[in-house]
Amino acid sequence: MLQPKKSKFRRVHKMSVKGNAQRGAEISFGTFALKALEPAWLSAQQIEATRITISRAMKREGKFWIRIFPDKPITKKPAEVRMGKGKGAPEYWAAVVHPGRILFELDGVSEEIAKEALRLAANKLPIKTKFIVRRDI
Repeated sequence: MLQPKKSKFRRVHKMSVKGNAQRGAEISFGTFALKALEPAWLSAQQIEATRITISRAMKREGKFWIRIFPDKPITKKPAEVRMGKGKGAPEYWAAVVHPGRILFELDGVSEEIAKEALRLAANKLPIKTKFIVRRDI
């Protein structure tokens, strides 16, 4: 009997983004952070645009961490294609973000610079976010 051809991409169900973040909800590395308040799928392009914005706002001082990774392939079938014939090709990659998840962390800069950098970064994202500070230092 013939076996179906295996794809290098695993089939991933859409899944709704319900509930709050179970992991990654606390500041681990830096002093300042940007926290998600809404559920969403953030594309790799949105994460990269945010990374560039933070880097420019900090004038390459200090250090920052990206705490999310786009590991979910989002597929799409081409326009004007009939139903069937399998799953579409991956269109882009996305990170699944639950409310409470820490997105970015900063350290080595003043609070004013960090607040401005993360404010500019939040404008690049399609969700509501919150600036938070680690208080146990």
